[in-house]
Amino acid sequence: MNILVISEDFQYDWLILEPVIQKMMSVKGKPKARIKPYQNPSPFGVSKATNWERIEEVIEQYKGMVNLFLLCVDRDCKPGRRQQLDRIEAMAAQLLQDDQQFLAENAWQEIEVWVLAGLDLPTEWRWQEIREKECDPKETYFEPLAAQRNLFNEPGGGRKTLAKEAAKRYGRICKLSPEVTELEKRINI
Repeated sequence: MNILVISEDFQYDWLILEPVIQKMMSVKGKPKARIKPYQNPSPFGVSKATNWERIEEVIEQYKGMVNLFLLCVDRDCKPGRRQQLDRIEAMAAQLLQDDQQFLAENAWQEIEVWVLAGLDLPTEWRWQEIREKECDPKETYFEPLAAQRNLFNEPGGGRKTLAKEAAKRYGRICKLSPEVTELEKRINI
């Protein structure tokens, strides 16, 4: 099974998405799934990552090589983001072969929150505030945690190390970030 992951910024998001999606696929009984980031040219920002013309080009480019296209973006406190992704999924479905699927998901509020969900956090932090009240949890929570753990200066600002650690607690990620569970359930190839 070949999976192509499209994100806002593969250099950073990929470091998180790769271990989380690998664990997701293992849970789904596909531990040998090959997961690759889309990086040619790299989308940068949600508006480029969700641009239909670009997505259409990606589907056409990888049509015979990819079974599952995953578009993963930040919600960024935008209430209409899910509807936008639903429209993209519906349009993509028209281009796919029977053995292909295109799914889009928005991390609530940023992909870094999926990492935070799998980690033990400082006791003074409240999960509800991280997930629901903060529009910029990457800057407010993730980056300070990476700095506290002396990982902020590693490539990816601690994402690689912290995401691998968090993915080991995938069940906790699913419990605290229900969109991950929903994405997993919707994969049906």
